[in-house]
Amino acid sequence: MDDLATTLGDISSVIWGPFLLIPLLLGTGLYLTIRLGGLQFFKLGVALRLGLLKRKDPGSVGDISQFQALTTALAATVGTGNIVGVATAIGIGGPGALFWMWVTGLVGMAAKYSEAFLGVRYRATDTAGEKSGGPQYYLERGIRGPLGKVLALTFAVFATLACFGIGNMTQGNSIAANMEKSFSVTPWVTGAVLTVMAMVVLVGGIKSIGKVTAAFVPVMIIFYVGAAIYILIANVAAVPAAFGQIYSEAFTGTSAVGGFAGSVIIIAVQFGVARGIFSNESGMGSAAIAAAAAQTSHPVRQGLVSMTQTFIDTIIVVTCTGLVIVTTGVWNLQVADPDKPGSLMQIPAALMTGEAFTNGLPGQWGHWIVTIGLVMFAFSTILGWCYYGERNIERLIGRRAVMPFRVAFSLVVFIGCTVKLEVVWNFSDMMNGLMALPNLIGLLIMSGLIVRETRHYLKHDPKLEATKDEIEAFMADQDSWAEWKSGDVVGSSHAYRKTGKLSEAAERH
Repeated sequence: MDDLATTLGDISSVIWGPFLLIPLLLGTGLYLTIRLGGLQFFKLGVALRLGLLKRKDPGSVGDISQFQALTTALAATVGTGNIVGVATAIGIGGPGALFWMWVTGLVGMAAKYSEAFLGVRYRATDTAGEKSGGPQYYLERGIRGPLGKVLALTFAVFATLACFGIGNMTQGNSIAANMEKSFSVTPWVTGAVLTVMAMVVLVGGIKSIGKVTAAFVPVMIIFYVGAAIYILIANVAAVPAAFGQIYSEAFTGTSAVGGFAGSVIIIAVQFGVARGIFSNESGMGSAAIAAAAAQTSHPVRQGLVSMTQTFIDTIIVVTCTGLVIVTTGVWNLQVADPDKPGSLMQIPAALMTGEAFTNGLPGQWGHWIVTIGLVMFAFSTILGWCYYGERNIERLIGRRAVMPFRVAFSLVVFIGCTVKLEVVWNFSDMMNGLMALPNLIGLLIMSGLIVRETRHYLKHDPKLEATKDEIEAFMADQDSWAEWKSGDVVGSSHAYRKTGKLSEAAERH
């Protein structure tokens, strides 16, 4: 098992290294940012208003509201990466790594918009009447011929495997470990409780998940961010210096590794980008699956709402974690090395955020808040990733496999809470990277379509205030309009999976 863990770790390091996935993800996001004219900067305000304030698109078709689709995607992404991942990036790459996490988030918003747009644009309806969309559909429907089919099936397989690792067992393991350390709760007890809670929510499908995440996710983010802001206010004098250190070290590359030996800039860039992508999942294609379930009157509208997920995840939550770590000075804290008596070592990343919050808050509140935050973040990730997995199972096998998948996924949570998971962690990182590759290739190939249809819509509705009838009027002469609406026919996902084309009813619609 040790050899397997090492092998998987080596493969994962290549996939997530500076010569494959990192430049591809960052480059794709930058390319889409340029082609879309900086859409994420100019339309962020109206997107936040539509997603967080209006929340619904009256008269539109879908399974859940736009806000619920947003919170479901947030549930899957706001997880251990926002707590442990940030600490890992800063611990290895220095404070400058946070700057590169910001860069990754900002250009990643264009990728997140694009994949969510495509998720809705090419969505279909399964035999139970639920929406099904994401890279497993839009790669095949948007890229004609064998290439599109191969990319779609590859994504579906890798996403299904990844959901049991990074979206299930690793999250449960993090919850169990922290509950045992902070509150002395035995892992099997945590596992049993989580399994029951997960099953109660998950068997109800996306409507149940959407209702829970809509109530749960805002509370957990406000709870965690509120505590971080309190610490930053208490240490307000150190905040300007922290920003200065983050910006300066982003281009000089200072690291705490090896007793503060200086590192080249590539370390700050590599770990900042890698952990940023791990946190917000921009370009991985996963959020497009949740976006496809949204009740929306046009793909552009939901694409913009989904884009705000990356902003909330990286620019708000990640920033709060990073600034607390830097302003409290915990990022370069030295502690006793248990393996080398009399020697010092950098505080482990798993403990860094908790120590930073403890230093910034009275008593032991800091560790408790981080533990509670981690529990909420990780459990919400389990809910979101179950939906991602079931939509890919529906694509590969059909609707009949969805309910057995939900039950099996819930039971696997218990396994994750009660066993050691080094192999699973490495396997999950590898699968996460592999599912991103076909999606990124697809985004580049379909970038022209994304830009063309986005410009047409925003030309007529720049403030996202058009009514359903107004949208019908200015979209009526567009071939894309009829193609998108054809996905509303029940069974269209099944027909396309079996035949490679939509049913006659869907084509007529």
